[in-house]
Amino acid sequence: MSVLRWVNNGLKLVKTRLDRGVQLKKILVIDDEIAIRDLIELVLRRENYDVQTAEDGKTGMQLLDSFQPDLVVLDLMLPDCSGYDLCKEITGKRAIPVIMLSAKDEVIDKVLGLELGAEDYMTKPFDNRELLARIKVILRRNESREDTSEGTEVQSTRILHEELTFDLESRRVLKNGVPVSLTAKEFKILETLLKRPDKIFTRDELLQIGWGYDFMGDTRSVDMTIMRLRKKLEDNADEPKYVRTIYGFGYQLGGGEA
Repeated sequence: MSVLRWVNNGLKLVKTRLDRGVQLKKILVIDDEIAIRDLIELVLRRENYDVQTAEDGKTGMQLLDSFQPDLVVLDLMLPDCSGYDLCKEITGKRAIPVIMLSAKDEVIDKVLGLELGAEDYMTKPFDNRELLARIKVILRRNESREDTSEGTEVQSTRILHEELTFDLESRRVLKNGVPVSLTAKEFKILETLLKRPDKIFTRDELLQIGWGYDFMGDTRSVDMTIMRLRKKLEDNADEPKYVRTIYGFGYQLGGGEA
């Protein structure tokens, strides 16, 4: 089958789903190499994803607002900015998963990308099937919702806890009505704690939830993320009431009395 026919078939499938009212998952690809952008776009459209591409950080941020993607594939080396800086800006603006692509394969580069909020990190050259599989895993993981236990109040897609309002649909967090900017991992960890306020989560459990199946770092990444989360949520990060440390075990959601 020719590439053109393959693409046309994929576009027909996308159109059919749109005609049926099926909401396609949106993916934004930011990479300055046109060959890589086009290849990823072809692969994703063939799998019925709605895809937009950008060749630089400025265009990528514009599309982040107008396109409202469910996931971003981001190259580390861009002509107008560092992928690290852009990743931090993206995850600081919206709780959205980011997969970083880079020719750099040193562990320190991977750890830095993950610490700045990336959901995953892949080195170039990469296998299209592996990228697609990781995208599916991340999107599926983000869609999964655990039952909310006693201790929080659920109103439709919102979770209310003390001064916090956690909106599952818009993926926003408010404290006393004021938006709090969280990275995707901070959002995911807070969501996990809010949905299971009775449970003490170990660092290993939170590492699996927040970083996934093949993270190469250690549980210190959890502690650093909790530290940043407390700085954003707590009135006094040294005396946290929302995210409590249970010494010798892990972390648990706290209440106003903690």
